[in-house]
Amino acid sequence: MRMTELFLAELDRELDRNNRALQQVPEGKYDWKPHEKSMQFGHLAQLVATMPSWLTMMIDQDQLDIAPKDGPTYKPEALRTSAELLVGAEKAVAAARAALGKTTDEHLMTPWRLLAGGNVVMELPRHVMMRDALNHLAHHRGQMTVYLRLMGSNVPALYGPSADDKRF
Repeated sequence: MRMTELFLAELDRELDRNNRALQQVPEGKYDWKPHEKSMQFGHLAQLVATMPSWLTMMIDQDQLDIAPKDGPTYKPEALRTSAELLVGAEKAVAAARAALGKTTDEHLMTPWRLLAGGNVVMELPRHVMMRDALNHLAHHRGQMTVYLRLMGSNVPALYGPSADDKRF
């Protein structure tokens, strides 16, 4: 089986889990955070919705500088509602599917770099970085479910039943 097929299958599973979590996003809580050092809920939910687009970037670009010396060049529009987040997730996954459809396993074996201020933080084969990105997505989705619980929203079943969702 090709790596691209494995990534496509995983994207399908992750999109379903993401959608179940994003459907629970309450209105008017974008700026909420459980602690002063915590990430804003809206930013976290947007990460969960759009992180599949990182696969596209890792296929189409050779590197990303997360702290460019001249300041950030990309400022995404805030997705503030569950509906907007779900649309954003669909777009991110569609773009990742398209990128996976046009790449090869050989390309996924080539190096990809993460930079900060022009300095290399990490350089690994693309497929390793893409796996790390999907693991990072699961981490942030788990973080998001904790926020949902603290806000009194339902926590969806993701890898098994939750106190609110007994689907398994």
